[in-house]
Amino acid sequence: MDFNLDETRRELQGLAAGLLAREAARERLEAFERSGAPYDAATWTALARAGLLGAVLPEDAGGAGLGPVGLAVLLREAGARVAPVPVYASLALAAVPIARHGTAAQRALLGPLTEGETVLTGAYREVGPPGQVAATARRDGGGFVLDGVKTFVPYAREASRILIPARVEGEGIGVFLVEPAAVTIARHPSATTEPLSRVALDGARVGPDALLGGTADGTAWDTLRRAAVAGAVAVASGVIEGALELTKEYVKTREQFDRVLAQFQAVTMQIGDVYIAKRALDVAVWAGAWRLAEGAADTDEVLAIAAYNACGPVVEALYTCQHLHGGIGLDVTYPLHRYFAWGKQCAHLLGGADGSLDALGELSLQEA
Repeated sequence: MDFNLDETRRELQGLAAGLLAREAARERLEAFERSGAPYDAATWTALARAGLLGAVLPEDAGGAGLGPVGLAVLLREAGARVAPVPVYASLALAAVPIARHGTAAQRALLGPLTEGETVLTGAYREVGPPGQVAATARRDGGGFVLDGVKTFVPYAREASRILIPARVEGEGIGVFLVEPAAVTIARHPSATTEPLSRVALDGARVGPDALLGGTADGTAWDTLRRAAVAGAVAVASGVIEGALELTKEYVKTREQFDRVLAQFQAVTMQIGDVYIAKRALDVAVWAGAWRLAEGAADTDEVLAIAAYNACGPVVEALYTCQHLHGGIGLDVTYPLHRYFAWGKQCAHLLGGADGSLDALGELSLQEA
């Protein structure tokens, strides 16, 4: 595969980078954190006006058709600037599966999203390993009754719909579009300003039109879980990019014993380790996004490799960035703490390094 972006996606990258550099500047982030708001509404509106929220959706859903690679481009730029907007939740966890599998009525939810008027989200995780679904749905009259618990759901209170995967009795896994008022939402602790929630279904009743695509054959769930992983590793890729740039600038100017830190061999070796971790994740991210776009048979395997790199080597690299900054790296008035928190949150969502290795081992056994 060619790891270079084509012209259209390079333009998307440049547009997103330029917009977020302005909208997520340091002083803007500090003002947002003081506000207590769940997300930066002004930046969200700016993304919509620039056409970035619809860019990754297929053309028949009103988008530009830039697909999984375009999604990785956009989320990577958001991660590089730790932009406090629900772009991962709305696109990777919701809009992508709705655009691919939704009925005409369900796709109508995408219009307000691409205009920046609403937020969507999805429930990728439950208690236990990522990618497993224990929640259930049983047919009752003309609709369904949902039971189970979802965890680490971003923007659950703010979203107009939450995509809820559940096992339908006698069928397969379906994905349901559920209104937040229909479920019990409790706030989860979060490493960042992003609101996370525990969502208890508790016998929530939904109509027949809530089932995404009208079928429970597992295909919508496959799209959601793959987009969830591809999106999270893309965010992590941007996060380590931003942390590395910040650390490089710091060690080039900070002096110790009348020498800048960058002149010490031990420092350059550690910066080199961070760069290697970043590049390893970058390769896996682009490989995974490309395979997802192509529908390749080894998509899950490559995404699991990317998840391991995001949860293991990249988190270790963020610790190294903290170490090279000394005490200021722990100061919440200094921007590095945002990158560290975002990196840890991505790792939690993905299930950690051990969980990623377990998933990769299971995939390898299936192929044997």
